[in-house]
Amino acid sequence: MPNHEGFSDFFYDAPDGLRLHARLYAATDSGRWPVVCLPGLTRNARDFHELALQLSRQAGRKVVAFDYRGRGQSDYDPDISHYTVGVEAGDVLAGLAALDIEGAGFIGTSRGGLITHVLGAMAPSMLKSVVLNDIGPVIEASGLAHIRTYLDGAPKPKTFAEALGAQRGVHGSDFPALTDADWERMVSALYRQTGVGLVPDFDPRLVDTLAGLDLSKPLPDLWPQFETLTAMPLLAIRGANSSLLSAATLAEMQRRHPGMEAITVEGQGHAPFLETGTLPVAIAAFLDRAERKIQKK
Repeated sequence: MPNHEGFSDFFYDAPDGLRLHARLYAATDSGRWPVVCLPGLTRNARDFHELALQLSRQAGRKVVAFDYRGRGQSDYDPDISHYTVGVEAGDVLAGLAALDIEGAGFIGTSRGGLITHVLGAMAPSMLKSVVLNDIGPVIEASGLAHIRTYLDGAPKPKTFAEALGAQRGVHGSDFPALTDADWERMVSALYRQTGVGLVPDFDPRLVDTLAGLDLSKPLPDLWPQFETLTAMPLLAIRGANSSLLSAATLAEMQRRHPGMEAITVEGQGHAPFLETGTLPVAIAAFLDRAERKIQKK
């Protein structure tokens, strides 16, 4: 049963037996597609809490927000070589099978969008519509280098106030549009309280998975996987200050998928906070349009 915060915890086994977690936001039986929310590299299901509440309570959709292995309430993997997009895509499919979900609208932020690309190749019938949040088939090496540098030297705050100051200090110039409340939600989602203070809510060894990347060269692209997504309704969201998804890549995505909708979020970088401004309304409206379009076919 949902708790007072509007969701229930769901635990399931990955194909290799690891215990994984997702949040379920229930809705009345409206007959609408459920929505699957996939977070970024070191992020977790809590990032989607406010958006999930709006989609479940106002739009009448069941929402599933996943914690990948090594994040949030999911088990840490003893073998860090399993922290890959392909393995995580398989974990998501296992969770959806456990929930008897055969198709859904997908919302992928950053790494979650990469996983969505892979799911489009692995199980295209599972994806009814897609929202990509500040991610596309081409990842700018400079943007990934910024993420790696930040994670390598990430501050270790012990209090909420210290964490708030640290996050604003690092990311504030890219996110001038955010309010105090936005930053507070971000910090609450990123950290968890322990006996020794706050700690980031992910396996610290995730940082090691970026160590071997040669960012002096262009990164492999996912255009072949993107081609699968051109067969379905797609909304791409880009932060105007993003260094990971370029305006040129967004334009090329639109060229290859003429029906793709796009939103550029002013005053935000990588990745826009989906619960801010008019984004919840825009996402809900897109999901509704996509569902009507598919039903007419």
